[in-house]
Amino acid sequence: MIGKEKIRLCAENITKSISIQKEGELILIKGGFYTHELLEEIGLSVLRRGGLPHITCTSDYFDESMFQDELIKTNIIEKTPLHYLKLLENIDAYIVIETLEDPSIRNNVPKEKLDAYAKSISPLRDVIYGFKEEYAPGKKWCYAAWPSKKAAKFYNIDYDMFERFIVDGMSIPSEKITRIVKKVGEKFENAKKVYVTDEFGTDFWVSVEDRAKILDDGIISDEQIALGDLGGNLPSGEVFFPPHEKQGEGKIFVPLTKERYTHKIIKNALLPFKDGKLIIDRVTADSNLDVLVDAFKQREELDTLNNVPELRTYNVGELGIGCNPLITKAIGYILT
Repeated sequence: MIGKEKIRLCAENITKSISIQKEGELILIKGGFYTHELLEEIGLSVLRRGGLPHITCTSDYFDESMFQDELIKTNIIEKTPLHYLKLLENIDAYIVIETLEDPSIRNNVPKEKLDAYAKSISPLRDVIYGFKEEYAPGKKWCYAAWPSKKAAKFYNIDYDMFERFIVDGMSIPSEKITRIVKKVGEKFENAKKVYVTDEFGTDFWVSVEDRAKILDDGIISDEQIALGDLGGNLPSGEVFFPPHEKQGEGKIFVPLTKERYTHKIIKNALLPFKDGKLIIDRVTADSNLDVLVDAFKQREELDTLNNVPELRTYNVGELGIGCNPLITKAIGYILT
């Protein structure tokens, strides 16, 4: 059981991350029902900083039923909730805590319903992230992890380790994380190309010449806001770049990850790319390769439907160097 003091400390760091700058900022706080103690502490922390919180949460039961109940039709799931869209248009910041206590409940959802859901939330993402000009630059946002024993079982990791990675990793004082990311960032001063290799098969380069270097210490800085970089994940501790999208070559080995909507585990994926673009027909994986490929193709379809000016679904998007000292192992959970 996570102690109250640690929950409060995590809530404080989550609230700090969105950098409330004026009294009366409107903050939407969302998460799974199992995170309700944390959600409420975040709401109280927002109030202490002069913000106005609104808290909403759903349970795994609701999520699973929405996709599995035969009386809930696919065409209904596909509709964008316009009342929620209007809510998002009027907020200043969006905080979401991991919504599913048990990620496995998405494993057997009918594909057509997941595709419909992805379409329904696409306009919501436009508002939050400013993907369309009328919504640019988007909202301040934070996506934070939270542990559960069911999730630890899903990722096949000891719960105590899982909790330590997330709760302790999120509880590190921001000043300490700031020192770490600054020190790592210094290694990349005036860098033009970054080469990455490992013992598992990763071997690639990307170009970061004249690209912004972002030091993610868990707090949105004024500099980041000026650049339009309005959010981040917690636990924090990362140095990242948006590399040149049409440069770079090699292969990336991914020992463990999961697909965003089905939450299916993908093991030992090898992603080759050239001129900054993934060669989708040459991607391999030991498990759920079809799920991985479908995820890319679904995103391409959504980008096309949304009239994205230049499709970059398969291009390199970010080079991130993780440097949180308490997260020491890849477990397939993207927020660690």
